[in-house]
Amino acid sequence: MTAELVRGQNHPLSQAHLEIRVSAGTPVVAAATLGDDGGTVRGVEWVAHPGTPTLPGLEVSRQAAADHRLAVDLDAMPEAVHRVHVLISLPQAGGGPVRFGAVAAPFVAVTGLDGGEVASYTITGLDSESAVVALELYRRQGAWKVRAVGQGYAGGLAELLTDQGLPQAQQLASGIHEAVAQGLARSVQAPPPRTADGDRSRQTAASALGPDQSGPAPYGTQGHQNPAGPYAPQGTPGTPPVPPAAGPGAGHPSGPAPADPSAAGPTPPPTGPAGGGPIDYSHPRRGTTAPPPPPPTAPPAAPGQPAQPVAGDATGWSMEERLYNQIWGMFEDLARTTAAYRSAVDFAESRLEKEIDQVLSDPRNRIGGQGDAAREAALARQTQLVDQARQALDRDLAQLVAEADVVEPALPPAFAGWDNPVWHSYRVPMEIPMALRIGDLGLPESDRLRIPLLVRLPLERGLWIDSGRTAMADDVFVDTHERRRLAMESAVAHTARLLAVYPADEFTVHLVDPAGSGAQALAPLVRSGVLAGPPARGAAGVADVLGRLTQRVDLVQMALRGGVADSLPPDFDTAQQLLVVNDFPHGFDDRAVTQLRYLADEGPAVGVHLMMVADREDAAGYGPLLDPLWRSLLRLTPVPDDHLADPWVGHAWTYEPALVPPGSGVLETVLRQVAAARTKRS
Repeated sequence: MTAELVRGQNHPLSQAHLEIRVSAGTPVVAAATLGDDGGTVRGVEWVAHPGTPTLPGLEVSRQAAADHRLAVDLDAMPEAVHRVHVLISLPQAGGGPVRFGAVAAPFVAVTGLDGGEVASYTITGLDSESAVVALELYRRQGAWKVRAVGQGYAGGLAELLTDQGLPQAQQLASGIHEAVAQGLARSVQAPPPRTADGDRSRQTAASALGPDQSGPAPYGTQGHQNPAGPYAPQGTPGTPPVPPAAGPGAGHPSGPAPADPSAAGPTPPPTGPAGGGPIDYSHPRRGTTAPPPPPPTAPPAAPGQPAQPVAGDATGWSMEERLYNQIWGMFEDLARTTAAYRSAVDFAESRLEKEIDQVLSDPRNRIGGQGDAAREAALARQTQLVDQARQALDRDLAQLVAEADVVEPALPPAFAGWDNPVWHSYRVPMEIPMALRIGDLGLPESDRLRIPLLVRLPLERGLWIDSGRTAMADDVFVDTHERRRLAMESAVAHTARLLAVYPADEFTVHLVDPAGSGAQALAPLVRSGVLAGPPARGAAGVADVLGRLTQRVDLVQMALRGGVADSLPPDFDTAQQLLVVNDFPHGFDDRAVTQLRYLADEGPAVGVHLMMVADREDAAGYGPLLDPLWRSLLRLTPVPDDHLADPWVGHAWTYEPALVPPGSGVLETVLRQVAAARTKRS
């Protein structure tokens, strides 16, 4: 049982290896301090923060993000440490909120390595505070406990650290904020599960692992793991992190690893369990089935020239799986090569400042031509370093652009953009694809390159199309009605794509539009006849749809738990169900809100999925009650916005929704084929 703590309450910890998860709904900085038996932090070397993320028995994230996972090993804590305080703070840069009272209540949870929650705490009652002590792990009579603290500080991180007795609090707080100012990540996007054989066949170096949607994340959102294990020593405090490998293919053979092996897609039959379970007595090298076809290989390259890219050159048991792995390989390659470029630019700038400081430290160089000459030489060296880094980045980008040019035309409809010609030869599929394209991701340094953003099917979490104001500057010129119209068009495009990639009669869509405000955008879905029924209107319509879907979830859960799944009613709709909700919370009473939360939490496991088009501010009156709902959904935007971060190095990526090109009739054509296939099946 999970202990839901309130402020001041404590709970015993029976495990030494723990993970502390932080969800804030907005980018926050996560840190931790170590205290002695009096609670005093003895120095900056007792603080784990983005600039120094690892201490003995403790590891925090290197970036600001909406979600964090901190690793704690209580057995590895020094004897002098009796307290561990988990801190969260709002960044000082990035244009985000400046006080916790303006955002959703932060949520923290202590979990074991298996993902099971030990204790959780929702930090309510914050107002003008910009930093808060969330939790305290403390040693009492040889045993460890966790206490919910929730102590906020209006003076920010500097005031918090000062209150903990740190003399250098102001300088350390400034250093922490500077460390995250360059790479502010709004939300950490989970990577896909990898295949059993790994990712791209051309990779050779070890890869960083990333968090999975369905399981525990690595220790720190950056994904830079210690090969000796998450709790092994990783250098002394203050040691700068090793920069990520540069260039396509560097440091990424396999992509992220899944927490749940069953989610990893097709895998070869096992030859025997690693520990426990039934034993397979077949010869380990005697195959009984034909091996999978090898991936395509590129023609030999001319001496001194990079190999010509080929679509599907990653490993996999089908062309679809190889393309899937190749896209995620391109995603990681772009993340790492850009990180290498940014790291080189930062090094050049810091070296320039150091050299100029050295020149100015000698009074004789402050006047006359000697000082000017030294400064010009330092500037020339900086320019040379930056130019070299840019040349390496441009070389890698050219290779990735060439790869994208051959991959995009080869994509199946589920992976392809709406402007891809593959849609003009579309036929209703016979099998469910591995994944679905929900948009594209790009970085400022690579305007020419967009990486498809794929999510696995069936959906493991719901989708939230945010119709509120986004962080992009151009959004200030878009009024409320226009944002909601764009959000509905985005939802229709995502819904149509889901209908198109599922076999006929294996995906059912329900619409809830209480006030009818989305009628114009929903017209293509309504006219085509692909919906389970007309959009539900008013409070009565909302209650009816939610009631039926809630009853369906209950029925399937009872059948599965009782082992009688075959005894479902003959007329039971076994298709995957999607509930699209517009204009939330209009038309929702307290009971309907509770049912919606229930569907978001329990529905995906039994084939009931949620897509919400909503502005979070419209539901602000519910307070922290809806925080778990927003956290359970993958936030997407109807306009370009840089709210997603990769799991490898934490860049803030610009997300662009997968929309139908203006004036194109491809969506209506596809929906007509889906409707015709359903009519034929019935």
